[in-house]
Amino acid sequence: MNLKKVYTEKYGYERVVTAKNSSLYYAECDMLKLAEGKSYTVDEEGKEFALIILFGKCTVEGEGFSFLAGSRADVFDGAAETVYVGKDTPFTVTAQSGDVKIAVCKAPAEKYFAPYQIKREEVETKTFGKGSFVREVAFTFPETKEANHLYIGEFWVNDGGWASYPPHKHDVDDLPREGALDEIYYFEFDKPQGFGFQAVYTPEGDIDEAYKIENGDFVEIPRGYHPMTVAPGYKNYCLWIMAGKSRGLLSSPEECHKWVVAN
Repeated sequence: MNLKKVYTEKYGYERVVTAKNSSLYYAECDMLKLAEGKSYTVDEEGKEFALIILFGKCTVEGEGFSFLAGSRADVFDGAAETVYVGKDTPFTVTAQSGDVKIAVCKAPAEKYFAPYQIKREEVETKTFGKGSFVREVAFTFPETKEANHLYIGEFWVNDGGWASYPPHKHDVDDLPREGALDEIYYFEFDKPQGFGFQAVYTPEGDIDEAYKIENGDFVEIPRGYHPMTVAPGYKNYCLWIMAGKSRGLLSSPEECHKWVVAN
């Protein structure tokens, strides 16, 4: 089982994690990079979209809507801005004032919601964990915003630190304790040679994977626990894309490691 996908940054539109090449049902992610003044149109039926502006500025336009989005120089420059586009709604992205790079997150949609924008100042950020597993988390596309299945955020990990720790999972519908949500992690590092490691494993042992992660890597998480760590000396950025019937932080920890946060 290979849960890792590799994206090499380049101009154009690339389908990276899809319903056809992954083990996921709800979550998908494409990547779009455009030079200033260039445009790309997306017209895909039956899907909702959350466009996470990784860097740069762009317009997102369609019938009856137009947004100017993007406020950061790179993924380490605070939280991202987002444009949501609902089911069966074609849209065109045009780069403004230089290059723009966008994570085009999508999921199957049953209900239509009108397009809207989430500006940087609206994004809630929190500090999670402590000690060697402290990290900053941004709730970039929270469950409080209208959508069918998408729930998206970002986190930043420094210098040998850990995230998604203590290990947790969200693969069983047992509300309110745990919800079943697909997840995708997308990684960048503050230096070209930066790296880390991502694990994905289940209690039953049918999934037991570990990957070296570098700039542009994706790891899909269909089930199980999924802690990650960054190598000492480097800073990591992770975009987490969750999608499922129940949106939110509906996860349960690995019981044997709960003591770490209790002390």
